Amino acid sequence: MAKAITQIREVPNPELEQTQAVSEIMNELVANKDVILKTLRIMKGLNDTKVLDAVESMIDQRTEIGAIAIQQINQPTMRNVIKNGMNAFSFLGSLQPGQLSEVMEGLSEGFKRLAESGQEGKKQSIWQLRKRLWSKEMRAAMTSMVNFMDGLGEVFLRNRRENS
Repeated sequence: MAKAITQIREVPNPELEQTQAVSEIMNELVANKDVILKTLRIMKGLNDTKVLDAVESMIDQRTEIGAIAIQQINQPTMRNVIKNGMNAFSFLGSLQPGQLSEVMEGLSEGFKRLAESGQEGKKQSIWQLRKRLWSKEMRAAMTSMVNFMDGLGEVFLRNRRENS
């Protein structure tokens, strides 16, 4: 024998579901009135400046734009740009923030003095230059540059041995 029917499922009423959906949307609109008005002002500004027209055109032509972008990325020079960008980020990540800050501050001060000396146009005698070479600032800078060049040369030689 067949089982007795104990549950009766309701057949969804499309009109009732639509009314409930509209009611939920209206409640959300009221609850987020400020956000929606701000969004509408932004969209109006974008429309007034024709940004939305440009975005719409880009969406319509997305296949062609994608093909052009892929062609540009596949060029050897672009691959080099991408690799160089990745190497630059890797380099910046390998530096301690204090190191980079100190070097950048030194470069800034050096460029400032370079610009000042170029504007003044003063010539220095050999004796004045010799005297300046003995200053503690000049010795610190020269020691730093020699250490920099030593490290640079070490890496160059190591890479040359590895590539040979």
